[in-house]
Amino acid sequence: MRYEFLVETYATERVKVASVWSEFRDEDLPVRPNASDPRGRSVLEQMVHQCVSEDLWFKNMLGIDVGAPPLPGSEARMEFIKRYAEDSGKRLASLETKEDGWWEGETAFFDVRRPRAWVMVRRVAHTSHHRGQLMAMLRMLGREVHSNYGPTADTGGLMANRSPTIYAYGTIDELLSGAPAAELPGTGGKAVTERP
Repeated sequence: MRYEFLVETYATERVKVASVWSEFRDEDLPVRPNASDPRGRSVLEQMVHQCVSEDLWFKNMLGIDVGAPPLPGSEARMEFIKRYAEDSGKRLASLETKEDGWWEGETAFFDVRRPRAWVMVRRVAHTSHHRGQLMAMLRMLGREVHSNYGPTADTGGLMANRSPTIYAYGTIDELLSGAPAAELPGTGGKAVTERP
């Protein structure tokens, strides 16, 4: 299948979303980038946005309805992770059945028509953008950050230094099992910026 890479990308993206959420604590949910500025979403508002936004995109633009409310009954961190894991798992299963013609078919993307493959690329970019915002919030809270696409300062620094990529969890099932996140070695005294 020509578009299998999009299915594989979504499969890894859903693990990355849940992994970043797992690195927060329940008491972090009301935290905003700037406490006095309501324009910047809190951790909780980011989780709500991810769940609702992804549900609407898949339902309205891609025609994939998981038949469940997008938000958990209780607004606790682990409940968001469970709800997102279940719903994104159903979306993934549906995407795995799609043939090339479906991906190439056009659908409404807000007020324009686009191929479903194009919409899916935009969905992944949208998700990545919000996940990046949450990773910055983890840094503001003084927390360690696992890999997202490659090494971080906490996994050993720069890729140029052959620092490893260390994901918090390999699968959502691993995360939901209560297993601890992968250990991080820290910088090991290596540079974390390309600047001399």
